[in-house]
Amino acid sequence: MTEYDYIVIGAGSAGCVLANRLTEDGKTTVLLLEAGNPANLPEHQAPLDWIKLWGTEVDWAYFTEEEPYINNRKIYCPRGKALGGTSSINAMIYIRGSRHDYDHWQELGNPGWSYQDVLPYFNKSENQQHGASEFHGVDGLLSVTDPIAPAVTSQQFVEAAVALGYGRNPDFNGAQQEGAGLYQLTIKDGKRHSTAAAFLVPILDRPNLTVTTGASVTRLLFEGTRTVGVEYIYQGTIYQSFVKQEVILSAGAIDSPKLLMLSGIGNAEHLQALNIPVVVDLPGVGQNLQDHLQVAVAYQATQDLQPALSSNIAEAGLFLHTEGCLDVAPDLQFFSGPVLWAHPAYARQGPGFAATACLTNPQSRGSFTLRSASPKDPPIIRMNYLQSESDLQKLLAGIKIIRQIFHSSVFDQFRGEEAAPGTDKKSDEALQAYIRETCDTVYHPVGTCKMGTDSNSVVDPELRVYGVEGLRVVDASIMPTITTGNTNAPTIMIGEKAADLIQAARRTSQQELELAKLS
Repeated sequence: MTEYDYIVIGAGSAGCVLANRLTEDGKTTVLLLEAGNPANLPEHQAPLDWIKLWGTEVDWAYFTEEEPYINNRKIYCPRGKALGGTSSINAMIYIRGSRHDYDHWQELGNPGWSYQDVLPYFNKSENQQHGASEFHGVDGLLSVTDPIAPAVTSQQFVEAAVALGYGRNPDFNGAQQEGAGLYQLTIKDGKRHSTAAAFLVPILDRPNLTVTTGASVTRLLFEGTRTVGVEYIYQGTIYQSFVKQEVILSAGAIDSPKLLMLSGIGNAEHLQALNIPVVVDLPGVGQNLQDHLQVAVAYQATQDLQPALSSNIAEAGLFLHTEGCLDVAPDLQFFSGPVLWAHPAYARQGPGFAATACLTNPQSRGSFTLRSASPKDPPIIRMNYLQSESDLQKLLAGIKIIRQIFHSSVFDQFRGEEAAPGTDKKSDEALQAYIRETCDTVYHPVGTCKMGTDSNSVVDPELRVYGVEGLRVVDASIMPTITTGNTNAPTIMIGEKAADLIQAARRTSQQELELAKLS
């Protein structure tokens, strides 16, 4: 029988951090299980090639069900299936979110998760190119750098936004988030710096760490309501491994709730309908699903705008409030780059440039359920994009802002025909129809194992699953509300904070044992 202090399921953005931090103590043994394999494809290294990884063996390649509010379209939802998880296939943008996001988490009943509480964990991870400050660290393992060779149209996007009064922001992760600037990236020496590259590869020789790739976890093992281990398939054979302390589920916002449900933790009626024995009736599992949604405005270019090999394509950005600068998080984020991003119906040959407006704090909520009791079957994902009318109105405002920016005089020398939505779409009605026809995910599903204290919560503020012992969820699924911007950096922070919570709990347990012996 194999036994470890901790078993971490999923070597993604949080799992790699946990494996690193928990094994810093040489007496603590950790088994890290990952369904994918090492991220060794050439496209993993070249920032420009990240989209080429979609639909390959390193992508779970999920799809939603038909989405009723966006013309019944099924939306593609790539998720990383390799060491590093989605940090090995994403666009590498490093955005922490708004300070208001975390203060709101605390207001929702999660003490210890305010902005001031989580800022040290962001700084702990970071090796910031700009140097150390109140908002940044330089001793961390994750490289955060400026773009090496941003396209001229990306730089002009920033200048045009500033000229329109949106303000310049050289650091979206600093004192404020609002304004226009170039995105910083998780790139090191011109190559992708995933959490596997940053946190895992340097420690693979630690004797107290066991990393098993190609291992598909099928269920958690319980004695009563105590989590005692996991069952997984490796090279066609079923194995079981056991824990002395805890199992930590870091499989992401889709696969973490999936594994909880397969193991009997979830809505009892749903599980019973699939003949899954119920361990805990926890109806919040798979609920509260949130994602960022975007819509594109694209132009043909009058000259070649080939992005550099070091480009992540989405080079320039802007955060703003559609209702003015209020003391709340921005409600729109923009991405701009030197390519003609557009829905296939609006595709054009030749050079171009584009921007997308992204809804940062959607009001629409989706859900996740099992299709069957088989771990091999893909889940049922319903995002309910644009269920809320306010979400639609904010994206409509975003299209108008992008058009304003691209019709600035600085784009006169580059701007050709508007490819999407097209000059024939001017009325609000036509643009709303275009949004429903073409809007797409920004690939940031979160929230399906909500942290909180209400009846819909799955984990408590220390990320322990309600109703069982020895089990935590540590990934983007615990977010009670989605963060303002790309979700990779917040997920890394969650891993850092969770490692401290886990180590503190173990110290407390050991102290209690010592006191019991003395008494």
